[in-house]
Amino acid sequence: MDLKLKPLALPSDNVRPFVISGPCSAETEEQVMTTALQLAMKGCHIFRAGVWKPRTKPGGFEGNGEKALPWLERVKKETGMLIATEVATPEHVELCLKHGIDILWVGARTTANPFAVQAIADALKGVDIPVFVKNPVNPDIELWVGALERINGAGVERLGAIHRGFSSIDNKIYRNLPMWQLPIELKRRYPDLPIVNDPSHIGGRRDLIAPLCQQAMDLGMDGLIVESHCDPDRAWSDAKQQVTPEVLDFILDKLVIRQEVSTTESINAMRKQIDEYDDQLIDILGKRMKVCREIGQYKKNHDMTILQTQRYTEILDKRGAQGSLVGISPDCVKAIFEHIHEESVQQQMRIINE
Repeated sequence: MDLKLKPLALPSDNVRPFVISGPCSAETEEQVMTTALQLAMKGCHIFRAGVWKPRTKPGGFEGNGEKALPWLERVKKETGMLIATEVATPEHVELCLKHGIDILWVGARTTANPFAVQAIADALKGVDIPVFVKNPVNPDIELWVGALERINGAGVERLGAIHRGFSSIDNKIYRNLPMWQLPIELKRRYPDLPIVNDPSHIGGRRDLIAPLCQQAMDLGMDGLIVESHCDPDRAWSDAKQQVTPEVLDFILDKLVIRQEVSTTESINAMRKQIDEYDDQLIDILGKRMKVCREIGQYKKNHDMTILQTQRYTEILDKRGAQGSLVGISPDCVKAIFEHIHEESVQQQMRIINE
């Protein structure tokens, strides 16, 4: 389904990327105002703070709830910044609208639950307010799209997405794996949908925020949402991934913003070369699958099993080593040949089942 979108029409200085910033949690009125005033002095236009903060396990600080909303109202009144927070229930939506919150976002855990998203969508019917939807915790683009469609179906046309990375048992560097191919695919499907990158939740460490911000800009993301705290080391939640407003200002100043589109003759010629190589790849894959079908017929005639695990392992090891020699990562080659092998098995199964 197509999304019905209209521009977010949010403030920007046309020099830096579109940025939303503020602490992970609204802890105290003093902490909120101190951080907000520092961010305003650095040119920030949109202030964020978590009001409801359910944790993975009970017992930790889970936000001040409705009590914190007047603090955000004060930020707006005294600094002129727009104010934004996360909502997870219809009650959250109603309270935010009552207190003049300008921008809402749906969190990753909520996005993964279609029932919860639909309840929020129902609460937003008839409301013209920008709403961002974070990617779900797990790498499922259809869940992400489904949540966007539900919110859009309620009549919310000032819609955006937030890329905050995906949970994985293999996390080594990042708190959440970027898996850039998923926001790129979302942008391919919906070119007019703004996508904001969340380097704080992807990195989980403040030293990773700057390089992640640059990566996001290099990949054409529309903006950033970065957690910033007046005293990050004493933050009540996610202390390790927050930076001071001063550090954030430094990071943003150092960003290189590249041109989105290049139509020079040189790049067009190189793209033509890529198209030619892609044509050759498809032709070669077609020939490879023809041989696979012939092997499938041989296996059928001689009552052999389709899967030959030793042969499969040899292919992955050999092609991964070859990939390294020509500048392609073994992981990339492995992923490609896993897909090729899966299709080869399917081709042979069709022959055997005929």
